[in-house]
Amino acid sequence: MGMPGIWELVIIFLIVLLVFGAGKIPKIAKDVGSGIKEFKKAVTGNDDENQEKK
Repeated sequence: MGMPGIWELVIIFLIVLLVFGAGKIPKIAKDVGSGIKEFKKAVTGNDDENQEKK
């Protein structure tokens, strides 16, 4: 099972658009982006507390 092709991504995007509506997609994308950022911080250990101690 490889990466989805362009048509699969288009279909997924259209389904998400129908389910959530165009108004909520930017908020969902922002929340996902901040979640990924927090996850990367936790994995690498680069948080504000570690930087203040150095």
